[in-house]
Amino acid sequence: MATAQSPIVAAVAVGGGIGAAARYAAGLTWSTPRDGFPWTTFAINTLGCAAIGVLLVLITEARPAHPLVRPFLGTGVLGGFTTFSSYAVEIRGLLEHGRALTAAAYLLATLAAALTAVWLAATATRRLTVDRWRYRHPAVEEVPEHEVVR
Repeated sequence: MATAQSPIVAAVAVGGGIGAAARYAAGLTWSTPRDGFPWTTFAINTLGCAAIGVLLVLITEARPAHPLVRPFLGTGVLGGFTTFSSYAVEIRGLLEHGRALTAAAYLLATLAAALTAVWLAATATRRLTVDRWRYRHPAVEEVPEHEVVR
């Protein structure tokens, strides 16, 4: 039985499959030793945070987007690509291997990098799109839909 949510669920599912496959491929390409710093997951989560910063500014501030863009790209692709659960498991694994300092560094570095990435990406995207439009149209308070930044 199809519902109004069916296209959204499908978009999330397809996007999630794409994101998870990309993360899996990255893990195969750049593997990390069990007791080493998990650079692959660190990079994936940092890149994913930067991407969500760009995406959300583009679809909520710069120009209107199709209703399935956010579920597909945000929840689906980026949700499948990034991984909080692997982050937690890797910290636990480092602790079990007696690598408390590496675990603490990974925990703090990931939080700092993720927050910095989303902030920098959103700020840069806003300046390159929304602020650029406002600079060219200073008398207009809101960006009219027919005049969105391209």
